[in-house]
Amino acid sequence: MFTSVDDVSARLAESGYLASPAVATTVFLADRLGKPLLVEGPAGVGKTELAKAVAQVAGARLVRLQCYEGVDESRALYEWNHAKQLLRISAGRDETWDETRTDIFSEEFLLPRPLLTAIRGDEPTVLLIDETDKADVEVEGLLLEVLSDFQVTVPELGTITATRRPFVVLTSNASRELSEALRRRCLFLHIDFPEEELERRIVRLKVPGIEAALAESVVRVIGALRAMDLRKAPSVAETIDWARTLLALGATTLDENLVRISLGVILKHQDDILKAGAKLDLDAV
Repeated sequence: MFTSVDDVSARLAESGYLASPAVATTVFLADRLGKPLLVEGPAGVGKTELAKAVAQVAGARLVRLQCYEGVDESRALYEWNHAKQLLRISAGRDETWDETRTDIFSEEFLLPRPLLTAIRGDEPTVLLIDETDKADVEVEGLLLEVLSDFQVTVPELGTITATRRPFVVLTSNASRELSEALRRRCLFLHIDFPEEELERRIVRLKVPGIEAALAESVVRVIGALRAMDLRKAPSVAETIDWARTLLALGATTLDENLVRISLGVILKHQDDILKAGAKLDLDAV
């Protein structure tokens, strides 16, 4: 999909995603080596957006598996359309079981879920396995076959192997440790909160019309908040939301009252808001 690291940076920037050199390099290597990319870091730093941006610039279909506690094989891989199978069995009462079984365990009755959908696709595909750390450990076993050989085994149909490998992105907020077997199959990328200069560029790109001075003030206050011991530090997405809020309020500069009345845009816990209100010193930032 990409010819060089610079090509990654330029094309992602065109889609609105400003990638650091480390991000651009790792994306290029994942594409060139055909390896899944495991992206780890705090919530809201652009891990999911990276997969979406790659799909956009590559003209690829985005297939997303959203992980959560309790997600299982039937939600991740495939399941059979049991209602349709029962109707087929009822309609074929005069047939032998062997005849019926051959029919009901066929493609017509198969419901592919994200992993199988991505494997079977013959068009450019980005497979996003989002918040992998929220899934149960057993789900990682499903991923190993997919990420090792890019194939899926359906007992009734046999092994389905990818004719065109998808570009795979796994994201994790590191709420639990992923297995070494899963990590070994991937290239690893850690995305942290961006440097001030990069975050200013992101704000200017995502919030057209904001003055440079206000964007700089927003980023500095966000940096000061992230340095506090908060339950949840403001994400990049919340930085952008706050900048849009200030623009909507007609602000050109930050003052203490404006910051305090709008803290709910960037901090989502009352104890964080109280702590920030007590400790934040605009003169110091």
